[in-house]
Amino acid sequence: MSAVPLPPAASIESDVRRALDEDIGSGDATSALLPDVADTAYLLCKEDAVVCGRPWFDLCHRAIDPDVRIHWHAEEGARVAAGTLLATIDGRARALVTAERTSLNFMQTLSATATVTAAYVDAVAGTRARILDTRKTLPGLRLAQKYAVRVGGGTNHRIGLYDAVMLKENHIRAAGSIAGAVQASRERFASLPVIVEVETLDQLREALDSACDRILIDDFDAGMRRDAVRIAAGRIPLEVSGGVDLSTVRAIAEDGVDCISVGGLTKHVRAIDLSLKLGRRPG
Repeated sequence: MSAVPLPPAASIESDVRRALDEDIGSGDATSALLPDVADTAYLLCKEDAVVCGRPWFDLCHRAIDPDVRIHWHAEEGARVAAGTLLATIDGRARALVTAERTSLNFMQTLSATATVTAAYVDAVAGTRARILDTRKTLPGLRLAQKYAVRVGGGTNHRIGLYDAVMLKENHIRAAGSIAGAVQASRERFASLPVIVEVETLDQLREALDSACDRILIDDFDAGMRRDAVRIAAGRIPLEVSGGVDLSTVRAIAEDGVDCISVGGLTKHVRAIDLSLKLGRRPG
Protein backbone atom coordinates (compact mmCIF):
# COMPACT_ATOMS: atom_id res chain seq x y z
CA MET A 1 0.00 0.00 0.00
CA SER A 2 1.10 3.60 -0.47
CA ALA A 3 2.50 5.38 2.58
CA VAL A 4 -0.13 6.81 4.92
CA PRO A 5 0.78 10.19 6.44
CA LEU A 6 1.67 9.91 10.10
CA PRO A 7 0.27 12.11 12.85
CA PRO A 8 2.61 14.97 13.84
CA ALA A 9 5.84 13.73 15.43
CA ALA A 10 5.01 15.66 18.61
CA SER A 11 1.77 13.67 18.94
CA ILE A 12 3.56 10.31 18.68
CA GLU A 13 6.22 11.48 21.14
CA SER A 14 3.55 12.61 23.59
CA ASP A 15 1.72 9.26 23.32
CA VAL A 16 4.91 7.34 24.03
CA ARG A 17 6.08 9.60 26.85
CA ARG A 18 2.74 9.33 28.68
CA ALA A 19 2.61 5.57 28.24
CA LEU A 20 6.17 4.98 29.42
CA ASP A 21 5.72 7.30 32.38
CA GLU A 22 2.64 5.43 33.59
CA ASP A 23 4.38 2.05 33.21
CA ILE A 24 7.84 2.82 34.58
CA GLY A 25 6.87 5.29 37.30
CA SER A 26 9.76 5.68 39.75
CA GLY A 27 11.75 2.88 38.13
CA ASP A 28 11.54 -0.57 36.57
CA ALA A 29 12.04 -3.03 39.41
CA THR A 30 11.51 -5.99 37.07
CA SER A 31 14.23 -5.37 34.49
CA ALA A 32 16.69 -4.33 37.23
CA LEU A 33 16.94 -8.02 38.11
CA LEU A 34 18.36 -8.83 34.66
CA PRO A 35 22.02 -8.54 33.67
CA ASP A 36 22.62 -5.35 31.68
CA VAL A 37 24.08 -7.13 28.66
CA ALA A 38 23.58 -7.04 24.91
CA ASP A 39 20.68 -9.23 23.83
CA THR A 40 18.23 -9.87 21.01
CA ALA A 41 14.45 -10.09 20.92
CA TYR A 42 11.90 -10.99 18.27
CA LEU A 43 8.37 -9.75 17.64
CA LEU A 44 5.89 -12.39 16.49
CA CYS A 45 2.34 -11.93 15.18
CA LYS A 46 0.20 -14.83 16.35
CA GLU A 47 -2.90 -14.19 14.21
CA ASP A 48 -3.81 -12.80 10.79
CA ALA A 49 -3.56 -9.02 10.98
CA VAL A 50 -2.78 -5.70 9.34
CA VAL A 51 0.48 -4.36 10.78
CA CYS A 52 0.15 -0.90 12.31
CA GLY A 53 2.01 1.08 14.95
CA ARG A 54 5.65 0.71 14.01
CA PRO A 55 6.56 4.38 14.75
CA TRP A 56 5.15 4.08 18.30
CA PHE A 57 6.88 0.73 18.83
CA ASP A 58 10.22 2.10 17.61
CA LEU A 59 10.02 5.22 19.75
CA CYS A 60 9.20 3.21 22.89
CA HIS A 61 12.42 1.24 22.49
CA ARG A 62 14.58 4.18 21.45
CA ALA A 63 13.35 6.23 24.40
CA ILE A 64 14.81 3.58 26.72
CA ASP A 65 17.87 2.66 24.64
CA PRO A 66 18.90 5.18 21.96
CA ASP A 67 21.33 2.63 20.51
CA VAL A 68 18.74 -0.11 19.96
CA ARG A 69 18.58 -1.53 16.43
CA ILE A 70 15.17 -2.62 15.13
CA HIS A 71 15.00 -4.70 11.97
CA TRP A 72 11.50 -4.84 10.53
CA HIS A 73 10.46 -7.78 8.37
CA ALA A 74 6.93 -6.52 7.67
CA GLU A 75 5.98 -3.11 6.29
CA GLU A 76 3.49 -0.81 7.99
CA GLY A 77 0.09 -1.67 6.52
CA ALA A 78 1.13 -5.17 5.42
CA ARG A 79 -1.38 -7.98 5.77
CA VAL A 80 0.36 -10.82 7.55
CA ALA A 81 -0.58 -14.36 8.50
CA ALA A 82 -0.45 -15.93 11.93
CA GLY A 83 3.11 -16.91 12.80
CA THR A 84 4.76 -14.07 10.88
CA LEU A 85 8.02 -12.71 12.28
CA LEU A 86 7.48 -8.94 12.32
CA ALA A 87 10.80 -7.68 13.68
CA THR A 88 14.06 -8.55 15.39
CA ILE A 89 15.58 -6.16 17.92
CA ASP A 90 19.17 -5.84 19.11
CA GLY A 91 19.72 -3.91 22.31
CA ARG A 92 20.32 -4.16 26.05
CA ALA A 93 18.38 -6.85 27.89
CA ARG A 94 17.06 -4.50 30.58
CA ALA A 95 15.93 -1.90 28.07
CA LEU A 96 14.20 -4.50 25.90
CA VAL A 97 12.17 -5.72 28.87
CA THR A 98 11.36 -2.21 30.10
CA ALA A 99 9.97 -1.16 26.70
CA GLU A 100 8.26 -4.49 25.98
CA ARG A 101 4.75 -3.95 27.34
CA THR A 102 4.32 -0.35 26.26
CA SER A 103 5.57 -1.02 22.74
CA LEU A 104 3.28 -4.04 22.46
CA ASN A 105 0.29 -2.08 23.76
CA PHE A 106 0.64 0.39 20.90
CA MET A 107 1.21 -2.27 18.22
CA GLN A 108 -1.63 -4.49 19.44
CA THR A 109 -4.14 -1.64 19.68
CA LEU A 110 -3.30 0.10 16.41
CA SER A 111 -3.00 -3.16 14.48
CA ALA A 112 -6.44 -4.10 15.85
CA THR A 113 -8.01 -0.91 14.49
CA ALA A 114 -6.26 -1.31 11.13
CA THR A 115 -7.28 -4.97 10.89
CA VAL A 116 -10.95 -4.36 11.65
CA THR A 117 -11.04 -1.40 9.27
CA ALA A 118 -9.57 -3.54 6.48
CA ALA A 119 -12.29 -6.13 7.05
CA TYR A 120 -15.00 -3.48 6.60
CA VAL A 121 -13.28 -2.02 3.54
CA ASP A 122 -13.06 -5.50 2.01
CA ALA A 123 -16.74 -6.08 2.77
CA VAL A 124 -17.86 -3.07 0.69
CA ALA A 125 -15.37 -3.54 -2.16
CA GLY A 126 -16.93 -2.81 -5.54
CA THR A 127 -19.53 -0.41 -4.17
CA ARG A 128 -19.30 3.37 -3.98
CA ALA A 129 -19.32 3.38 -0.18
CA ARG A 130 -16.37 4.56 1.89
CA ILE A 131 -15.82 3.34 5.45
CA LEU A 132 -15.53 6.22 7.93
CA ASP A 133 -14.41 6.28 11.54
CA THR A 134 -16.01 8.34 14.32
CA ARG A 135 -14.97 10.28 17.45
CA LYS A 136 -15.51 7.13 19.53
CA THR A 137 -11.79 6.67 20.11
CA LEU A 138 -9.73 5.64 23.14
CA PRO A 139 -9.08 8.78 25.22
CA GLY A 140 -5.74 10.32 24.37
CA LEU A 141 -5.14 8.11 21.32
CA ARG A 142 -7.41 9.76 18.76
CA LEU A 143 -4.76 10.76 16.23
CA ALA A 144 -3.08 7.37 16.57
CA GLN A 145 -6.31 5.46 16.01
CA LYS A 146 -7.39 7.75 13.17
CA TYR A 147 -4.04 6.97 11.54
CA ALA A 148 -4.67 3.24 12.03
CA VAL A 149 -8.02 3.59 10.26
CA ARG A 150 -6.22 5.09 7.26
CA VAL A 151 -3.66 2.28 7.32
CA GLY A 152 -6.58 -0.18 7.15
CA GLY A 153 -7.96 1.58 4.07
CA GLY A 154 -10.67 3.60 5.79
CA THR A 155 -11.37 7.32 5.69
CA ASN A 156 -11.27 9.75 8.59
CA HIS A 157 -14.47 11.54 9.55
CA ARG A 158 -13.96 14.78 11.46
CA ILE A 159 -11.04 14.62 13.88
CA GLY A 160 -12.81 16.49 16.66
CA LEU A 161 -15.42 19.10 17.45
CA TYR A 162 -13.39 21.80 15.72
CA ASP A 163 -13.01 20.74 12.09
CA ALA A 164 -16.62 20.19 10.98
CA VAL A 165 -20.11 21.18 12.12
CA MET A 166 -22.59 18.41 12.88
CA LEU A 167 -26.15 19.69 13.00
CA LYS A 168 -28.54 17.47 14.93
CA GLU A 169 -32.04 17.72 16.36
CA ASN A 170 -31.19 20.34 18.99
CA HIS A 171 -29.55 22.68 16.47
CA ILE A 172 -32.47 22.35 14.06
CA ARG A 173 -34.97 22.97 16.84
CA ALA A 174 -33.09 26.06 18.05
CA ALA A 175 -32.82 27.50 14.53
CA GLY A 176 -36.40 26.66 13.59
CA SER A 177 -35.47 24.66 10.50
CA ILE A 178 -32.65 22.78 8.81
CA ALA A 179 -32.15 25.69 6.41
CA GLY A 180 -31.85 28.09 9.33
CA ALA A 181 -29.36 25.87 11.14
CA VAL A 182 -27.20 25.50 8.03
CA GLN A 183 -27.30 29.24 7.38
CA ALA A 184 -26.25 30.00 10.97
CA SER A 185 -23.38 27.57 10.66
CA ARG A 186 -22.19 29.08 7.37
CA GLU A 187 -22.31 32.58 8.84
CA ARG A 188 -20.29 31.71 11.94
CA PHE A 189 -17.97 28.97 10.65
CA ALA A 190 -17.67 29.71 6.94
CA SER A 191 -14.64 27.49 6.35
CA LEU A 192 -16.02 24.35 8.00
CA PRO A 193 -17.98 21.57 6.28
CA VAL A 194 -21.55 21.16 7.47
CA ILE A 195 -23.11 17.74 8.11
CA VAL A 196 -26.84 17.47 8.81
CA GLU A 197 -28.45 14.52 10.56
CA VAL A 198 -31.98 13.77 9.36
CA GLU A 199 -34.63 11.44 10.75
CA THR A 200 -37.24 11.49 7.97
CA LEU A 201 -37.40 11.72 4.20
CA ASP A 202 -39.03 15.16 4.49
CA GLN A 203 -36.02 16.33 6.49
CA LEU A 204 -33.78 14.79 3.85
CA ARG A 205 -35.44 16.92 1.16
CA GLU A 206 -34.98 20.03 3.29
CA ALA A 207 -31.32 19.19 3.89
CA LEU A 208 -30.77 18.70 0.16
CA ASP A 209 -32.19 22.17 -0.48
CA SER A 210 -29.90 23.65 2.19
CA ALA A 211 -26.74 22.78 0.22
CA CYS A 212 -24.97 21.28 3.22
CA ASP A 213 -21.86 19.18 2.63
CA ARG A 214 -23.11 15.77 3.78
CA ILE A 215 -26.33 14.27 5.10
CA LEU A 216 -26.39 11.64 7.84
CA ILE A 217 -29.34 9.28 7.57
CA ASP A 218 -29.22 7.75 11.02
CA ASP A 219 -31.09 4.49 11.71
CA PHE A 220 -33.05 4.47 8.43
CA ASP A 221 -34.35 1.04 7.54
CA ALA A 222 -33.42 -0.52 4.20
CA GLY A 223 -36.47 0.82 2.38
CA MET A 224 -35.93 4.35 3.65
CA ARG A 225 -32.24 4.14 2.75
CA ARG A 226 -33.01 3.23 -0.83
CA ASP A 227 -35.62 6.00 -1.02
CA ALA A 228 -33.05 8.43 0.35
CA VAL A 229 -30.51 7.42 -2.30
CA ARG A 230 -33.12 7.85 -5.02
CA ILE A 231 -34.20 11.26 -3.73
CA ALA A 232 -30.65 12.54 -3.21
CA ALA A 233 -29.64 11.37 -6.70
CA GLY A 234 -25.99 12.09 -5.97
CA ARG A 235 -26.48 15.78 -5.23
CA ILE A 236 -25.07 15.58 -1.69
CA PRO A 237 -23.22 12.59 -0.21
CA LEU A 238 -25.26 10.38 2.11
CA GLU A 239 -23.75 8.84 5.23
CA VAL A 240 -25.20 5.92 7.19
CA SER A 241 -24.57 5.46 10.90
CA GLY A 242 -26.08 3.07 13.40
CA GLY A 243 -26.86 -0.63 13.09
CA VAL A 244 -23.66 -1.28 11.15
CA ASP A 245 -21.54 -4.39 11.62
CA LEU A 246 -19.74 -6.82 9.33
CA SER A 247 -22.94 -8.79 8.78
CA THR A 248 -24.91 -5.74 7.60
CA VAL A 249 -22.38 -3.40 6.00
CA ARG A 250 -22.43 -4.97 2.53
CA ALA A 251 -26.19 -4.65 2.15
CA ILE A 252 -26.04 -1.05 3.35
CA ALA A 253 -23.34 -0.26 0.81
CA GLU A 254 -25.27 -1.93 -1.99
CA ASP A 255 -28.18 0.43 -1.32
CA GLY A 256 -26.01 3.11 -2.91
CA VAL A 257 -24.96 5.31 0.02
CA ASP A 258 -21.66 7.19 -0.15
CA CYS A 259 -20.30 6.76 3.37
CA ILE A 260 -20.76 4.34 6.25
CA SER A 261 -19.44 5.39 9.65
CA VAL A 262 -18.50 2.67 12.13
CA GLY A 263 -17.75 3.48 15.76
CA GLY A 264 -16.52 -0.06 16.35
CA LEU A 265 -13.35 0.55 14.33
CA THR A 266 -11.89 2.44 17.27
CA LYS A 267 -14.24 1.71 20.16
CA HIS A 268 -14.58 -2.09 20.15
CA VAL A 269 -10.88 -2.83 20.11
CA ARG A 270 -9.71 -6.42 20.56
CA ALA A 271 -5.94 -6.39 20.72
CA ILE A 272 -4.06 -8.33 18.06
CA ASP A 273 -2.11 -11.20 19.61
CA LEU A 274 1.57 -10.24 19.44
CA SER A 275 4.52 -11.59 21.38
CA LEU A 276 7.94 -10.05 22.11
CA LYS A 277 10.47 -12.53 23.47
CA LEU A 278 14.15 -12.33 24.31
CA GLY A 279 16.49 -14.49 22.26
CA ARG A 280 16.38 -15.73 18.71
CA ARG A 281 13.19 -17.16 17.29
CA PRO A 282 13.37 -20.97 17.51
CA GLY A 283 13.89 -22.52 14.09
